[in-house]
Amino acid sequence: MAFPTRSQGTRAVLRRAMAASAAAVTVFALASCAAQTPPSDSSAGDGELSGDVVFWHSFTQGPRAEYMERMASEFEAAHPDVDITIETFSWGEFQTKWTTGLAAGQVPDLSTALPNQVVEMINVGALAPVDDVIDAIGRDRFSAAALGEGTLDGVSYSLPIYSHAQVMWYRADLLEAAGLEVPETWDELKAAAVALTAGTDQYGLSVPMGSNDLMSTRFLNFYLQSAGETLLDKDGRANLTSDTAIKGIEYWADMYRKTSPEGSVNYNVLDQATLFYQGKTAFDFNSGFQISGVVGTSPQLEDAIKAAPLPRMKAGDDTYGGETSNIATVVWQKSDVQEEAKAFLEFLYQDEDYIDFLHSVPGGMLPSLADISENEKYLDNETLQRHADSVAVISDAVPMGTAIGMESGPRVQAGILTSQAVIEKMFQDIVLNGTDVKTAAKAAQDQLNQLFVTAGVSF
Repeated sequence: MAFPTRSQGTRAVLRRAMAASAAAVTVFALASCAAQTPPSDSSAGDGELSGDVVFWHSFTQGPRAEYMERMASEFEAAHPDVDITIETFSWGEFQTKWTTGLAAGQVPDLSTALPNQVVEMINVGALAPVDDVIDAIGRDRFSAAALGEGTLDGVSYSLPIYSHAQVMWYRADLLEAAGLEVPETWDELKAAAVALTAGTDQYGLSVPMGSNDLMSTRFLNFYLQSAGETLLDKDGRANLTSDTAIKGIEYWADMYRKTSPEGSVNYNVLDQATLFYQGKTAFDFNSGFQISGVVGTSPQLEDAIKAAPLPRMKAGDDTYGGETSNIATVVWQKSDVQEEAKAFLEFLYQDEDYIDFLHSVPGGMLPSLADISENEKYLDNETLQRHADSVAVISDAVPMGTAIGMESGPRVQAGILTSQAVIEKMFQDIVLNGTDVKTAAKAAQDQLNQLFVTAGVSF
């Protein structure tokens, strides 16, 4: 049985707030530890289901976590010989948990994962094929691009449970009071953010650089994409020293100095978003989760928050996707209850229940099943209707973007870009130590390329 074991007949819902005190074992060092057993030929729903299924997920917010607990209980009621143990980790904690767990042989049967993590997992042989689950739900209901992020040599190793895209959020009331238009370009954003920065109570835009998250990588990726470049060049090498990349690094370092709280040098995504929830930033980049965050923290500001496309180099440039996240679910190769794990995974996609899941954070999670987007029950939601314009901006961005580093398809470099904090540490070196931008960029680029080679990438 997959770790952890538990007593038969009692479902334990374990909540872990783990301090990531131990250094994470990097994925590229795990290849020798990964199980290389043949793919399972089990399929969801074959025979009697029995056994203990361990499910790790990163839905830490109350409504989503409660949904998963409810679905586990309902599945157990329908299958009395199955017990589901749920453990919840933040996305940052999960990165450490699964990499160290794989080395120790302590992984779950089923889990959620970010797209870039899926690529790393596939690279070390950690996942079981899930084509049978996809076909049972309906392959044509999923976006081919989303399925492609977890596909290698025609075999699918993940399926998306929801999608979202990064857009620019702004405070319409602050812009109106200052007589400013919604920025369309990076220069306009900087000018507006500087104008709306006022002491320690209001910042134009927080620029997060914490090394326990991927936020600096995300922000720099936006800038490069707006110029038609990416963080990986056409050969798959890191791209941090092109003229555009250097200008992007300089742009965000300058924005940090002029529009951001000093503490954002250590911010992760939640720290960053919380400032916007509290009404302390005029702009932010995030998905539709900003809606529920503001409603839960500063409901008086709900009607003042709006979404717009990501800034461009010039106002006449085409809009672009920037970054789309198709949050994945996976079954682990080491599991000896793959049939039960797959059956529960399929169970999560029943139409009415799946809509309830999406409505637990309306606007934050967009359907991975195309037909659900037009389902009357899904559309009959007050928050979705109230923020229809912003949700439309996000929906338009989803098909245009990819996970960071996956613009040319799944690559192991994508996982390394977002999990090793090389770009975040580069920015910290620049703003804290005064290191020259070109010097810091060259060092970070060389470090990333060496990590790519260590992971088995050939140039």
